Amino acid sequence: MSGSFHRTNNNVISLYWICQLTGWGTVSLYWAYTVYTRDNYGLFFTLLNYVLDIAIGVTLTHLYRYVAKRLNWNTLNLGSLAVRIIPSIILLAVAYMLLANLKWHYYWTIIGNKDFIFWQSLITWDPVLITGLRLMAIWILAYHLYHYHLNSLETTRQNAELLVVAKQAQLDNLATQLNPHFLFNSLNSIKSLIIENPNMARRAVDLLSDILRTSLYEKDAPFITIKEELILVKDYIELEKIRFEERLNVSVDLDPDLENCLILPLSIQLLVENGIKHGIDKRVDGGRLTLSIAQKSASIEIIVQNPGKILTYNSEAGIGLKNLTKRLELHYPDQASFELLNTDNDQVKATLIIPIRKQ
Repeated sequence: MSGSFHRTNNNVISLYWICQLTGWGTVSLYWAYTVYTRDNYGLFFTLLNYVLDIAIGVTLTHLYRYVAKRLNWNTLNLGSLAVRIIPSIILLAVAYMLLANLKWHYYWTIIGNKDFIFWQSLITWDPVLITGLRLMAIWILAYHLYHYHLNSLETTRQNAELLVVAKQAQLDNLATQLNPHFLFNSLNSIKSLIIENPNMARRAVDLLSDILRTSLYEKDAPFITIKEELILVKDYIELEKIRFEERLNVSVDLDPDLENCLILPLSIQLLVENGIKHGIDKRVDGGRLTLSIAQKSASIEIIVQNPGKILTYNSEAGIGLKNLTKRLELHYPDQASFELLNTDNDQVKATLIIPIRKQ
């Protein structure tokens, strides 16, 4: 019974009118049966009475709908709405009684040649008024419950859209943090090579260019495959080996069945970068960084180990890992975990567990 339903073309009746005609047509069948079997109206006058009953019900309720729409009653709270609909039900029931009695009076005085006093016919309330109260109460309550349902759906839809927009804004903000963080760390690595080894510095710039190009192309994608992420990791490791030379050793252990599984962009790269910058770089003799990617039950377990100790969590080190943690919360609510801890053998172990998602 909503005014928001429109005709899709000139031959299609709106849902509101379908409900009106079907509802009042069904209700009026009882009165048609009554006047035909009890009052002997005959077929023609029974049909005429049936049409008039439908017209009375449709006219009164349509008038109520018009007033309710003009006054925006469907936007009111329950208390304010009740103050308006209770008097409306009574008023419509009285109007229903008067019109039904008027119809009855003219039939019996004109067609039936009976002698009834007009005003007495008009104010006969039992059972017509009670019927009017019942019918109008049902119609008005159904009308407002339907609109309450529509409003609830619209509110839910708007809230869902706001959540999506807010989530996307968070992800965009994280992306804008991540790319400069990665770029600054890489530029710091290249800076030391410019004077010592210009040829290597040029190679490092080429690698950084490739890494940034990949990063920019993938920045709008919520997920990439592990295979694609490892290409980025390989370029980053090569970039760092130019600076560290023999001080940096890396081993990668990958379950081949997981190559096409989806992960967050720059997630493995971030763990490798963190291990090199805050582990290998702090050791005079460098060390070995190991990367393991394996299936664990219905999840992917990504482990990066490097020599060192977690002493303090300075702001620079925290940006990338906090970024990763936040992205995990947004993309895998209550499904992913990240842990960074010291092990007994003077190693730092970063463990990332995410659900398996196939491309």
